[in-house]
Amino acid sequence: MGTNSRFKKITSVLLLSLFIGQFSPPKIYSAVFSVGEKFQLKNIRQALLLANPHDTITVYGGKYQEGNLVIQKPITLIGINNPIIDGEKKHEVISIKADSVTITGFIIQQSSHAILEDPAGIKVYNRRNIAIIGNRIEDTYFGVYIQNGSHCIIKNNTLIGKAAEEYQSGNGIHCWKSDSLQIIGNSIQGHRDGIYFEFVTASIIWRNISKHNLRYGLHFMFSDNDAYISNVFKHNGAGVAVMFTKKVVMLNNHYQDNWGDSAYGILLKEISDAYMMGNNFYANTSAIFMEGTNRIIIERNNFKDNGWGIKIQASCMDNVVRYNNFINNTFDVSTNGNLVLNTFEKNYWDKYEGYDLDKDSIGDVPYHPLSLFSVIAEKNPTVMLLYRSFMVMLLDKSEKIIPSLTPENFVDNSPVIKKWKL
Repeated sequence: MGTNSRFKKITSVLLLSLFIGQFSPPKIYSAVFSVGEKFQLKNIRQALLLANPHDTITVYGGKYQEGNLVIQKPITLIGINNPIIDGEKKHEVISIKADSVTITGFIIQQSSHAILEDPAGIKVYNRRNIAIIGNRIEDTYFGVYIQNGSHCIIKNNTLIGKAAEEYQSGNGIHCWKSDSLQIIGNSIQGHRDGIYFEFVTASIIWRNISKHNLRYGLHFMFSDNDAYISNVFKHNGAGVAVMFTKKVVMLNNHYQDNWGDSAYGILLKEISDAYMMGNNFYANTSAIFMEGTNRIIIERNNFKDNGWGIKIQASCMDNVVRYNNFINNTFDVSTNGNLVLNTFEKNYWDKYEGYDLDKDSIGDVPYHPLSLFSVIAEKNPTVMLLYRSFMVMLLDKSEKIIPSLTPENFVDNSPVIKKWKL
């Protein structure tokens, strides 16, 4: 079985396991409590006290300022006409301390801010089977915080923060020491990190939009066997970071305009046995920055209009870069050493000037994607002032014909003539 098929199978099994059999079936007979100006119950806290496990509380439009609401029984909380639950910047707004809780249809706003306690709009404490769906969470320290959770779904929420400084702000969706999570279809902006995973396993991040966050759109730490698929990471401080992790699948994501002195579309640091396919990298400072990575397959991705396509440090080995399109990047590839322990094959390079006499769509002359000037700029960034000068162009072309300062075996021996249809 090929590598591609093996990873597709892993992804399919992961998706299937996440979608089947996660939640307990709803209780057939349960009471419904209504809360609002026109009803006997005027506040949510009263309803929470009266409700029995697996009852439903419907909350109608209005503003509810009830301090910290603690949910300690399995219950469904439904907002009708966008009721507002307001923490008044004094409290964590909702704390979930029971299994099988659903919260949907609310505007949740103005939690307290505290660096040691990490308050959130909605915080889950050591629980499972939690559903947080279709809410708008604004101006909170953390938006949704999953602490030691299992089989939770965070879906179709809008999270808008007002972060100004990294050290004074929390993350949009923060997940710690959890497993089997589904983070789907959320829109996140204005936080420190849009989505944060630390010690999270067997989880999926799918179809989210994470933009205008101070640090990363997505931040992985020590989180194995996860997948993130079809997300958009745009205009973040430094794009996405995947660190100290193994067996991550990254498919069909869009990385755009993550631009700055040390920004990148994605940072891969100390990770192994990962797979990237179908991603689009557009107008990032560095599309991919790799450091200490091993056995990663990067195939069928588009790299367009970036400063650097791939920065691959000398500490990386046994990575395979194949079947990708490199189009209009300032530098396609750069490195900081002479060791070549990675493989480049059958990529499309728009700077390739070779020929194809036998018409097999493979260039007859190997392509050296590492330009002399990129090596010099790696060690002396200020020389970028000379980029596009006649002398630099002359040196680069001479180096590609007869490599002298760049590693001779840093080469794609089978560059394709036509770009891949991805």
